[in-house]
Amino acid sequence: MNKITFVVTATLFSLSGCQSTEQGLPLFASSAPDATTNTPVNTNEASPSDIVDALTLAALETEIGANLDDEPHAEFDDVWDRIAYQLSIEIPQNRQVVTERNWYAKHQSYITRVGKRAEPFLHFIVEEIEKREMPIELALLPIVESAFDPFAYSHGRASGLWQFIPGTGNRFKLKQTWWYDGRRDVVAATRAALDYLSFLHKTLDGDWLNAIAAYNSGEGRVLRAIKRNRKKHLPTDFWSLDLPKETTAYVPKLLALADLLKRSEEFDITWYPIKNEPHIAIVDAHKQIDIAKAAELADMELNDLHQLNPGYNQWATDPNGPHKFIVPIEKAEAFQASVDNLTDQERMAWTRYLVRSGDTLGGIASKYKVSVETLRDINKIKGNIIRVNQPLMVPTSAKSLKQYTLTASNRLAKTQNKKRGSQKLTHIVKSGDTLWDISRAYKVNHRSLAKWNGMAPTDPLKPGKKLVIWTKNPSTDKDSGIVRKVTYKVRNGDSLARIAQKFKVKVQDIAKWNQLDTKKYLQPGQALKLFVDVTRS
Repeated sequence: MNKITFVVTATLFSLSGCQSTEQGLPLFASSAPDATTNTPVNTNEASPSDIVDALTLAALETEIGANLDDEPHAEFDDVWDRIAYQLSIEIPQNRQVVTERNWYAKHQSYITRVGKRAEPFLHFIVEEIEKREMPIELALLPIVESAFDPFAYSHGRASGLWQFIPGTGNRFKLKQTWWYDGRRDVVAATRAALDYLSFLHKTLDGDWLNAIAAYNSGEGRVLRAIKRNRKKHLPTDFWSLDLPKETTAYVPKLLALADLLKRSEEFDITWYPIKNEPHIAIVDAHKQIDIAKAAELADMELNDLHQLNPGYNQWATDPNGPHKFIVPIEKAEAFQASVDNLTDQERMAWTRYLVRSGDTLGGIASKYKVSVETLRDINKIKGNIIRVNQPLMVPTSAKSLKQYTLTASNRLAKTQNKKRGSQKLTHIVKSGDTLWDISRAYKVNHRSLAKWNGMAPTDPLKPGKKLVIWTKNPSTDKDSGIVRKVTYKVRNGDSLARIAQKFKVKVQDIAKWNQLDTKKYLQPGQALKLFVDVTRS
């Protein structure tokens, strides 16, 4: 029996159990005996209209079945093609999208650079999105967020490929310690980002553009914008909402990238080729391990392994985990076998330290470049009290700390390398200091000041913290200075010139720091804010 004969027969066979709804649509019942009468259903009767309906349904089913059978399974050599094939969100050709697309289209080098960074991770991200049946456009979101740089740190204290701020990271269970930052762990952060986007999609009534906007600015802000529009009887789609400038450009950037990928030939853009196959695998080391030791076992350069595992802030994994490593898929099996056979002594180097008079946990931690919390955990210490001659076990790195170039401290040090034509100063933070005030005092850009110190411009400052400052207008002839913020109370007979001479600063600087009019007299008791180089005073 051919397919169409089978379908027609089966359909006719079931017609006797077919009733009509009030709307006239067929409602199929079970072929089991009628539950009320317990008598068999007569299968030999069908009206002419029933037969017509059956033939129509059979034809439709045959056509659908043929389409399903005949349509070839889509296979792609390149993961970008796999993404392009599944793009589904409507892309309006409005000014916002066209502006962003034109920028990307003019910057082939940027598209290539981003593609190279994406190569290890993109296939994994696509697989995760497909598992959840989410829009494939989300695979392009790390381009907008971080240009696929897992070490990216933005002005809003956001970190990693998916740019989680600390609070949202905690909300989606991304662990953040001195040793480890889950916001930069590509696997953990990808799953958390998709969890967050799924939540936003449900919260915002199934509107993906609003969900993507909320990923940038927070669901509260988008919900308030929707509420305002509803009060005014206005549409609540993304394009109609009053949102921050950054967010109004954020969604168009994603859509512009999707449009550019869909029409790459039209815009003469080449996407860096990435094979449509798994590139990475995860190996569990089970316990704390030195990253240099892990690299040796994985037959990889230390930096190459650390580049794939940017969540590790230090030279070893967190004592309390995780201890998982992303490695190239071809190295995973041998690496797992090697790490499974390690003894505890082979995993880490340790130093036994006897506490001396005057020692503090903070001082010992600083000396060995570990955290106070680590010393407490390892040595089962509660609080900060230690005794003279008390033995402490201290973890130490297998190699020189300078060789772990991607640790948090070494990445920060790289941003503080000598700037050509500039002089390095050190500012010690006092209570009340802000990055903005300090940047004005040293005549530097406050965003640059934040970057030199591995911070965001809005980060709070702790008293005693040392800030590195590069200035082309140094206040000292030495190679470096230590500058403190000083509050000086004006005395009888004081003038700007006298105060400037006393503290070895310039009159115009005092005036600028305190927004003073140099033509007006100072008042006794008036408080002045000064930034004083203590190496000269």
